[in-house]
Amino acid sequence: MKRCLDLILVWIPAAFLVISLAWVAAYRWMPVRWTPLMLKRSLEYAGESGYSNRQIWVKSGQVSPVMVQAILLSEDQRFYSHNGFDAIELRKMKEEHDRYGKRMRGCSTISQQVAKNCFTFGSRTVLRKAVEAYYTVLIELLWGKERILEVYLNVAETGKGLFGVEAACQEYFRCTAEDVYIDDAVALACVLPKPLARTPFSVTARHPHKVTRLTKDIMEAMSETSEE
Repeated sequence: MKRCLDLILVWIPAAFLVISLAWVAAYRWMPVRWTPLMLKRSLEYAGESGYSNRQIWVKSGQVSPVMVQAILLSEDQRFYSHNGFDAIELRKMKEEHDRYGKRMRGCSTISQQVAKNCFTFGSRTVLRKAVEAYYTVLIELLWGKERILEVYLNVAETGKGLFGVEAACQEYFRCTAEDVYIDDAVALACVLPKPLARTPFSVTARHPHKVTRLTKDIMEAMSETSEE
């Protein structure tokens, strides 16, 4: 009995800790060319002829500043100021739910999305959220913001079979992520919350006001940056 308790309470958690630390440390330097989400999509579309995952790894410096800014404004405006969890957004969401009865919406930060995509299969369970939170803390501590952002730019699902902004830009716009136009960058950023249901073209057609507003925000943000 004692051996079973030791196994459950000591050795399994210790093994998980060592493996997870080694995994995160390795990804601090290595390109992340495979994620559990990619495997999940491969299995989901295994019977579909011609399906394959496509990812083209690029350094963050090879991604246009407007593309980066569009993603930050769309997905995580406080990315550089929070510690992996956006307490302000969480509090706002709870207040909207308590006051107006609004449905509890997702408000995952870029750090949380990277943790989920790289280290979990994305199931809708409490255990997955706990594992995601654990890895969010680890990557914030061991990677830092620039590496987290670089990995996000390369592993975020951007369409059916597409992962990362470079693969998406080449597929949708026939250009690189470094040369993408601002309107296209904004449309692609708007795809990220629902990459299997949206394309940059459907976003532009159905939500032109959203593209226009985000484009204006990007131009204002970049103008402020250049003045500093």
